[in-house]
Amino acid sequence: MSVFSMSLWEALAVFAAGVGAGTINTIVGSGTLITFPVLLATGLSPVTANVSNTLGLVPGSISGAIGYREELRGQRARVLRLGAVSLVGGLAGAVLLLALPSDSFDTIVPVLIGLALVLVVFQPRLAAALRKRQEAAGGDTGHPDGGPALLTGMLLSSAYGGYFGAAQGVLYLGLMGLLLREDLQRINAVKNVLAAMVNGIAAVFFLFVAEFDWTAVLLIAVGSTIGGQIGAKVGRRLPPTVLRGIIVTVGTIAIVQLLIR
Repeated sequence: MSVFSMSLWEALAVFAAGVGAGTINTIVGSGTLITFPVLLATGLSPVTANVSNTLGLVPGSISGAIGYREELRGQRARVLRLGAVSLVGGLAGAVLLLALPSDSFDTIVPVLIGLALVLVVFQPRLAAALRKRQEAAGGDTGHPDGGPALLTGMLLSSAYGGYFGAAQGVLYLGLMGLLLREDLQRINAVKNVLAAMVNGIAAVFFLFVAEFDWTAVLLIAVGSTIGGQIGAKVGRRLPPTVLRGIIVTVGTIAIVQLLIR
């Protein structure tokens, strides 16, 4: 733990980045791509910036999940099932952050985000084709909660989320959108809860073993909490087509930024 000396303008920039990250995380994901570069610009080391960012975004994730509470009705069992897997993956990713160099992830992350975007764009057609094939094979429309395929995908996505987290929400939306027979807004509500859980378990781990900056954490926490409420108010009113368009736009920006980082 440390208290990093920031100028007033740097503190305002970090706070504003927190608001932006909380907003975009609730609607789509990828808020880390806003806060992480700002923290680096203040002089924090990459690992300290990443850890501080993860800690700071926890309240924002919770705020966004609360904002989507209406869409969460009737999904308790699903959240508990996917949440258990996400917690395991998130903790594994947090451990990997401190144990491994980032090079191994730098190559595959843009590919994962790109795949998630393809799933989001073609989700209605892919899901319909998948159900049609399952019905033709024996009248079975598949597992209502995605089955082993979704659990495995969420485990790996959560491990990535605990490690870095940029565009983690895009991965979640792509996987759940394809494998769950559910409205995109209700899927987004589950995504917000799972993101809060992954950030939370990683944050608890980092509190004990990693270097972080309290000033950055508090500024992002307050900002992202406000942003979470803004994102919920905006995101819940978006039609599925518009929401998909925003997901694809943000995900594409994430890929470009990660490739040139």
